[in-house]
Amino acid sequence: MNMELNNPFLIAGYHSPKYFCDRQEEGTCIKQALENDRNITLIAPRRMGKTGLIKNIFYEMQQRGEIVTIYLDIFSTQNLNEFVRLLAESVIGSLDSDFEKILSKMGKLFKSFRPSIQFDELTGLPQITIEISQDKEETSLKEIFNYLASNNQRCVLAIDEFQQIAAYPEKGVEALLRSYTQFVHNTRFIFAGSKRHIMQEMFMSAKRPFFQSTQIISVGAIDKNAYYTFAQHFFNEKGFSFQQELFNEMYDDFDGYTWYMQALLNRLYGYNENIVEKQIVTRAIEELVEENASGYQNLLDAYSSSNVRLLKAIAKEGAVAQINSGEFISKYNLKAASSVKSSLDKLIDKELVYKSEKGYVIYDRFMSIWLQRLP
Repeated sequence: MNMELNNPFLIAGYHSPKYFCDRQEEGTCIKQALENDRNITLIAPRRMGKTGLIKNIFYEMQQRGEIVTIYLDIFSTQNLNEFVRLLAESVIGSLDSDFEKILSKMGKLFKSFRPSIQFDELTGLPQITIEISQDKEETSLKEIFNYLASNNQRCVLAIDEFQQIAAYPEKGVEALLRSYTQFVHNTRFIFAGSKRHIMQEMFMSAKRPFFQSTQIISVGAIDKNAYYTFAQHFFNEKGFSFQQELFNEMYDDFDGYTWYMQALLNRLYGYNENIVEKQIVTRAIEELVEENASGYQNLLDAYSSSNVRLLKAIAKEGAVAQINSGEFISKYNLKAASSVKSSLDKLIDKELVYKSEKGYVIYDRFMSIWLQRLP
């Protein structure tokens, strides 16, 4: 049984539906797709809450005991070898709780690599580690999908930050994965990603292997009223009030981005007082910005002066719809439009800037506030 949390506003990980806000429409849409054997492409900017949504759906499925759920985040992987190793470690053991069966299947199904089972010194629980030879990735990948297909249980495999495979040095990774995933009939896939332009190209371009192979779902901000009801419940439960006008203003300032809202709500909840004055919210924002200031400065030191000038300019504007306009370039004394484009491409690639419905904005909203104060 999950223990109660001291602070209900999580800023990392997932706990249970009690601490998960709304997403009813997206959740229903995803579950209906999976139940009807459709794979999903889930797209949302980082920190909007797509991972929490996946974990919440998996929690509900696990509670009903109807399906095996497997989750892996490939954001840190740099090549096919690392991807295959992470996939193997995530899949092997998820389908069988009996390690004697696992060992038996290892010998029959895995010829290109040898998983090893070690026992955690603290918990005593078995752990699987994988080593894959540099020239065996494709064969190993085939064996992993054969292992999935050989199981008679229904499975859902979620691969988070899926756009990362587009940056692998190996050629043809998308086609390779597509060739295997389409034939694992007992497993549905959730391909989740945060770089919208890459994900859309991967799944909507007729030139790419995954073209029209999934149902595409975008995740936006949580409904403002639903979020307020969720937050107000926990404050009231503790004996404090949260003025809706202040909540709405905070929501609008951060465009409802889940992580920033959770970070602020977590801080405000910890103050143990009524949230009825603007200065309390300002205090929480100031704390969060100041705590990250040295990290922001170190980050800027790694970029050229033209990159930094563009970052500052975008932050001071809040959102820039026409970033190559003469008016914007002149106002912030930027270089030529070609130089702005070059800087913008780099900042987008490094996920410091992204294009929203309002225009180009700074990804990290607390960093944006910090940048606005720089000369």
